[in-house]
Amino acid sequence: MSAPVFKADEAAKVETFLRKRLNPELKVQLRQRADECAEIYLGPECLGVVSKNVDEGETSYSFEITILDIDLE
Repeated sequence: MSAPVFKADEAAKVETFLRKRLNPELKVQLRQRADECAEIYLGPECLGVVSKNVDEGETSYSFEITILDIDLE
């Protein structure tokens, strides 16, 4: 079974959702190859990824943010 492909129209919907809920400056950017996830940017900095999940006919999106320990100082 192949991984679900994250499409441009889905990225736009997720971007609208994240901008309303978290920050109007967030941007969702698809990766160059077809993939099940896209990258989330705030300005030039990549904050994390949003993944597409399809289970039993239902689609959901998971946002994972990575925080490096050096960024906490």
